[in-house]
Amino acid sequence: MSLIRQGSRFILIGLVQLVVDWAVFVGATALGVPTVPANVLGRVCGMLLGFWLNGRYTFAADGDHRLGWARFARFLALWLLLTAVSTLLVSTTAQHLGLAYAWLAKPIVEGGLAAVSFLLLRRFVYR
Repeated sequence: MSLIRQGSRFILIGLVQLVVDWAVFVGATALGVPTVPANVLGRVCGMLLGFWLNGRYTFAADGDHRLGWARFARFLALWLLLTAVSTLLVSTTAQHLGLAYAWLAKPIVEGGLAAVSFLLLRRFVYR
């Protein structure tokens, strides 16, 4: 499958993931959940949706989905690394600038991580 086709699907699915992740994060922190667990909760919700959609549509080859436990294990390892980076950046923003700025920073942080994620997912997870 072409890089452009995969990239465009990844962006579309990523936007859906971002909305889910951000909404859960904002909702949880607005209810008083601390920034770190709220960020992880939001990323878990987006991750589960994203793994399935990307394996089923973005990186599928000729109708053959790219899911399964082996891919999920590789995906989870990558996700844990990216979640640590995301959580560090978002929680640092909240600590130094306040929660409202963390809400604004989260989509920017996740967008930057998405570019790295696409390349790593394509190369190591959904191959």
